[in-house]
Amino acid sequence: MKADLIYRKANLTDFNQLKSLGKASYSEFSKVLTLENWNKMNAFLESDEKLVNLIELSTVFVCEKEAVIIGMIYLVPSGNPTELFHEQWSYIRFLGVHTEFRGHGIGKKLTDLCIQFAKDTNETYMALHTSEFMDAARTIYEKRGFEKIKAIEYLGKRYWIYLYNIEA
Repeated sequence: MKADLIYRKANLTDFNQLKSLGKASYSEFSKVLTLENWNKMNAFLESDEKLVNLIELSTVFVCEKEAVIIGMIYLVPSGNPTELFHEQWSYIRFLGVHTEFRGHGIGKKLTDLCIQFAKDTNETYMALHTSEFMDAARTIYEKRGFEKIKAIEYLGKRYWIYLYNIEA
């Protein structure tokens, strides 16, 4: 299977596939969130404007199999602070792997591409947030040296902000 996979940077021409993958890879969370909180998460998944903004702001890495995007991750460069992330931090958003292709190391490889790109572009820190119901993602991040620095509540669940020191 790994020989069939192509990793590359994405752009706005990939919009439809990125949106479709976001909905496919995050839809399982509708079962663990309240309807109200699922609707909040799903509003992002359904928003063309928010996704276009994220694509334009980020370096997006994807994994393809037979010209179909089956994995994605967004790396936002430092200088784009939010209520969760400091201005000095780059940060990962929206890691997703299609459910049919999980367990093949795609999420790990996409995360590694972000780490390498952050090193190559002289970022100092990389952050992310993930939740108690995102076990596979947390495992990937923790094995790569991301450290929990803060617990928060979001969408009615426990989330953590993780930080990775790129220069360490």
